[in-house]
Amino acid sequence: MLYEAARHETLNPLPWDEERARAAIDWIVRDTERVFSPERYWPMHPRDRDGEDRSPAYPLYHGAVGVIWALHYLDAVGAARIEGSYREVVPGLIPKTGSWLEANGLTERASYLMGETSIRMLSYAQDPSEETATILEELIRSNIANPAREVMWGAPGTLMAALFLHEHTGESRWKDLFQETEARLWSELLWSSEHACHYWTQDLYGQTSTYIDAVHGFVGTAQPIIRGRHLLDEGRWGPWHERIAQTIRQTVTQEGNQANWRAWLSIPENFQGPRLMQYCHGAPGFVVCLADYPGADLDDLLLAGGEAIWAAGPLAKGSNLCHGTGGNGYAFLKLSERTGDSKWLDRARAFAMHGIMQTEQDALAHRQLRYSLWTGDPGFAIYLWDCIRGQSAFPTVDVFFPKKA
Repeated sequence: MLYEAARHETLNPLPWDEERARAAIDWIVRDTERVFSPERYWPMHPRDRDGEDRSPAYPLYHGAVGVIWALHYLDAVGAARIEGSYREVVPGLIPKTGSWLEANGLTERASYLMGETSIRMLSYAQDPSEETATILEELIRSNIANPAREVMWGAPGTLMAALFLHEHTGESRWKDLFQETEARLWSELLWSSEHACHYWTQDLYGQTSTYIDAVHGFVGTAQPIIRGRHLLDEGRWGPWHERIAQTIRQTVTQEGNQANWRAWLSIPENFQGPRLMQYCHGAPGFVVCLADYPGADLDDLLLAGGEAIWAAGPLAKGSNLCHGTGGNGYAFLKLSERTGDSKWLDRARAFAMHGIMQTEQDALAHRQLRYSLWTGDPGFAIYLWDCIRGQSAFPTVDVFFPKKA
């Protein structure tokens, strides 16, 4: 099997109901604003806690920065109207995030998903000062040589930040930083004679890995390079095009008309874990990250990945983006846009209806929503909005600075 059936649920065949989707967005936004505390931000969900730790989280990935970003995004695109601005609390998140990183023995201050860069970007969206832009330049440049080489902590994440800043401002300094980071990543590609493809290693959490997934690995790093290929000097994209396609083809596992990808190029010795089918590890992340890949030479694998995601069904870990039903559903939205085939939008909306049911059940079980962008309900609300409009903009991967409705 390409996936572990026990990690998935049977799809509840609820018909698409736009009014219910809009009501779910409104409920999530209203409740998220209701429980906000200027001192504690939002309560951690039991599924996001590390043991008994009940201290608030701050990062874009699973903390207050991400929740504030989601609320402002939903307001900007016309999906909901928020009552607060939260502008006054954003600066205070910088020292709190620094203290959180230090307490956990982490030094990657510039991290896009877990560190300061995204907070400064949120500040810049609210007040585009030259002081903040200069700090962002310093953060992105300081992260170019980060040996993590993945989106969460390393240079690929700040490569994404440079791309967003260039799209938002058109300023050449962000293009320059994008090219500097891209050149460094190119120089760090390694060749595997065993697998006949290129890859990166990641120095993460005291270990060296060969992840190929969407959060920690190769395809997540490829995504901003694909998306920002127009910023590369002439002749740079062709070699990237070839190497990305080769690695994707050499690492896929196919069964019939379905496909999935493992988490690592070289599976760690004695690893006995499950075959995952979720955004962070598996076909959903590959489909999302490769959706803008030019040409049709990977389309057979992307479609096969979509069929495997549909066959597996919604994830049992809830409706969230990183390892839940919403993140998997984004693959269907991407295929809908790429192919024009309405069945993929129908499947995305089917996952949305199931995800609403999961969110409601989880809220009853835990007596609270899950206040997190990547692992919780504000992120799922954005997925619902994209299902309503029939378009895909994966939060903080496809979009950071929203265009106001």
